[in-house]
Amino acid sequence: MSNLKLGVEVVGAHDLVPKDGQGSSSAFVELHFDHQRFRTTTKEKDLNPVWNESFYFNISDPNNLSNLTLEACVYNHSKNNNSKSFLGKVCLTGTSFVPYSDAVVLHYPLEKRHFLSRVKGELGLKVFVTDDPSIKSSNPLPPIDTSLNTDSYPNHGHQPQQSKLPNFVSNLLSNEKSETRHRFRSIPAEKKSAPPPVIQPTPNYGMQEMKAESQASKVVRMFSGPSSQPVDYSLKETSPFLGGGQIIGGRVIPGNRPTSTYDLVEKMQYLFIRVVKARDLPAKDVTGSLDPYVEVKMGNYKGKTKHFEKKQNPEWNEVFAFAKDNLQSSVLEVLVKDKDVLIDDFVGLVRFDLHEVPTRVPPDSPLAPEWYRLADKDGDKKKGELMLAVWLGTQADEAFPDAWHSDAIGPTENAPASISHIRSKVYHSPRLWYLRVNAVEAQDLVVSDKSRFPDVYVKVQCGNQILRTKPVQARTLNPMWNEDLMFVAAEPFEEHLVVSVEDRVGPNKDETIGKAVIHLNTIEKRADDRKIRGRWFPLEKSTSAALEAEVKKDKDKDKFSSRIHLQLCLDGGYHVLDESTHYSSDLRPTAKQLWKSSIGVLELGILKADGLHPMKSRDGRGTSDTYCVAKYGHKWVRTRTIINSLNPKYNEQYTWEVFDPATVLTIGVFDNSLIGNGNKDVKIGKVRIRISTLETGRVYTHSYPLLALHPSGVKKMGELHLAIRFSCTSLPNMMFKYSRPLLPKMHYIRPLSVMQQEMLRHQAVNIVAARLSRAEPSLRKEVVEYMSDADSHLWSMRRSKANFFRLMSVFSGMFSVGKWFGEVCTWKNPVTTMLVHALFVMLVCFPELILPTVFLYMFLIGLWNFRYRPRYPPHMNTRISYADAVNADELDEEFDTFPTSRGSDIVRMRYDRLRSVAGRIQTVVGDIATQGERFQALLSWRDSRATTIFITFCLVAAVMLYVTPFQVLALLAGFYVMRHPRFRRKTPSMPLNFFRRLPSRADSML
Repeated sequence: MSNLKLGVEVVGAHDLVPKDGQGSSSAFVELHFDHQRFRTTTKEKDLNPVWNESFYFNISDPNNLSNLTLEACVYNHSKNNNSKSFLGKVCLTGTSFVPYSDAVVLHYPLEKRHFLSRVKGELGLKVFVTDDPSIKSSNPLPPIDTSLNTDSYPNHGHQPQQSKLPNFVSNLLSNEKSETRHRFRSIPAEKKSAPPPVIQPTPNYGMQEMKAESQASKVVRMFSGPSSQPVDYSLKETSPFLGGGQIIGGRVIPGNRPTSTYDLVEKMQYLFIRVVKARDLPAKDVTGSLDPYVEVKMGNYKGKTKHFEKKQNPEWNEVFAFAKDNLQSSVLEVLVKDKDVLIDDFVGLVRFDLHEVPTRVPPDSPLAPEWYRLADKDGDKKKGELMLAVWLGTQADEAFPDAWHSDAIGPTENAPASISHIRSKVYHSPRLWYLRVNAVEAQDLVVSDKSRFPDVYVKVQCGNQILRTKPVQARTLNPMWNEDLMFVAAEPFEEHLVVSVEDRVGPNKDETIGKAVIHLNTIEKRADDRKIRGRWFPLEKSTSAALEAEVKKDKDKDKFSSRIHLQLCLDGGYHVLDESTHYSSDLRPTAKQLWKSSIGVLELGILKADGLHPMKSRDGRGTSDTYCVAKYGHKWVRTRTIINSLNPKYNEQYTWEVFDPATVLTIGVFDNSLIGNGNKDVKIGKVRIRISTLETGRVYTHSYPLLALHPSGVKKMGELHLAIRFSCTSLPNMMFKYSRPLLPKMHYIRPLSVMQQEMLRHQAVNIVAARLSRAEPSLRKEVVEYMSDADSHLWSMRRSKANFFRLMSVFSGMFSVGKWFGEVCTWKNPVTTMLVHALFVMLVCFPELILPTVFLYMFLIGLWNFRYRPRYPPHMNTRISYADAVNADELDEEFDTFPTSRGSDIVRMRYDRLRSVAGRIQTVVGDIATQGERFQALLSWRDSRATTIFITFCLVAAVMLYVTPFQVLALLAGFYVMRHPRFRRKTPSMPLNFFRRLPSRADSML
């Protein structure tokens, strides 16, 4: 029988409906789940009851957990007639249940039982799943007709520290993948008719063989007019043979082969050799020992296992994969050698004819290894045996991720020491929380200098993050701050929160009064805006003493000491921004209980790169050792590194769940610095694809130019070929997303300032980079920062110009309408002007047609533009980015470090240039302020004569508007504005002359 249980902690209710006729209620909660019922105690005469009672339900069928419902009903108990009346209920489906480590208290609004029910208030619950065998299920509820006076009390088992769920339940409840290493699943041989309804928990590579040559690429212009860019920098549509056929215009033209579930990459054949172990190897040294290793040789390609010292029965269990395209021989040789100082001794070999090697096609079971007798070079059998398995397969084989690859190693090289750094890998960035620390007050501070009032502040450190409150002069040694400090924390929580109270005794001289250390695991989590309970912490003189106090805090509870009052919580209702908000790939809150179901599946096939720019020199020629990184949501993927190739073929496919269409997939290409002893992985270029620009079910196959900005200007570093498909699993949910707020609710209830967001984003990127750099192979810090656009907030003259021209482009439509109306008013085209007069008269006479006409006009424009809609995802544009017209000095300024490393003359010149730009902006802002102040001066009597004229005009206008029909006034005003040039003067009009003579506060400026 399964130990799986559902835990429900009933915390409290708020603002209940009074039901006892005396303005109050005696509330209790009934819980219903899986044919089990429990009840809390009754809180007499309390509209805001607090229970803090825990209940545990047995889960009869864990596989059916997602279909079960938890119902919590709140009732009022009436003692007069021993009855209960309904106060509200909360219903939670099984898809919202999470493990105990992810559970937080949520306050749910009470729902009505039917439309006549009178309900208000909230119920606070903490719901989680656990399989802790020490926890027993709660006592069952008495029969419903039993007296309510005998309340069933909960079974208060201890809280589990960590939930261990079965795999099927863990996958059901958590969107986080449990494995960091990706495995390859089988490729079924059925024909694909619909997008896969179930997401594989691990990424897969799917392949179909590439036929001959693809058709010529078709250049796609993403923008017309002034935004167009050179053809070489444009997106190109390709028509590769993938899956079961050729991709043409986003449609799959079926071929002769059966299709595959993973059909966005080319099928690549590999020869796999698994070297398991050896036994009874002959001794070679004088001492009778042997240092064996295995060399797998296929033509000019060689791969070596690690060697063992003085071991005649070694075990390697290593896999080698030779690309079929690189096979230069029909014979495979597996040699066993003895590691020596000068020349390695030959021990024996095993030969295989490739024509005799079996082919393994998933979902076949792995090929069983066999023992082979070693032979000498003449073929005679010798002492010793080697266990091997040899087969032909594809990159869908589960042995592929951990194998040594011949297409990742040059034909004259052996396996390098950094072989682990060239493998493909799937990463999951840590779950980030906002840590809110409110320093309320301190009591009984002890300072060394009694002759002065201490100038006290609180310094809080979490990892590498340090924040301080404002200093307060403590006249009573009980200072108060009540100041919020925000940090970023990542699971698993490894750091301590160090809080120190410090006294500023002089300039740049601070004295520590006391310290407190709090482990992050002990801090309460919340998912809403409920009030945080404060806690008092004793202050110790040193960090070590504070750590000891944290360990034995219960024992020294009554010990007198200085103390500090803190309100601490981990805010799970926010989305922790770790990337630019313009290119965000995930918008979900931290708390899993607030996550909604996915709306679709995004599939990415990274095919190949063409014409890459050489990033290093080797053997007298330029070359590159490149890999690709793709990021979407919490999931990062990295392809294997292809060595010594300017036209690498990756052919790896990955899958993500999509929760919001307003998100962006980012793919970057990098040169691996670990091959060649470089310091940093060099960025080659990246591609961004917004999910909302993709049509459902269409396969997008394009060649994306890799554009990079260098101090010498914009360069094309090569082209990246991708295949992308977005499959929508729930069209109503996706359409509903467009009506929901972009960020979680807490961002609007308790918004963070722009400065806070930038500071926290910087810390989040550093934390993610530090965690991913600890993986194997690691994602280096420069890769994470480049993919997350960590430097997008820094000043750039080029970006400023680009944003200005973007703004002008937005208002260009309004300028065009204004220009057209000016031509109408000047009667440039009399026919158009007469038609506008007729339309104007019709709208004035029938004003109820104005709004319908406007919306109908926009509807018709939208239908007309449908013919010219963009059929391809947008890509980076050099003209919009203002990268093709930027001068060398502006580029040098953009690539300058922060703070600057340039000489004083250059910095002075740039500062003067910035002053001139800011001066023009200052003039524009001043002119706008002047016009606004003139409007205020109309009634302020600052110019008494002007105000007299204006209020006299207002009185006359009020009388005229009262006695004259509105249509007549509107017609007269319209005809006056559109009058013929013969009736116009070249001087400004009277109202404009009057307005320009009004005073403003510019006279008072220094």
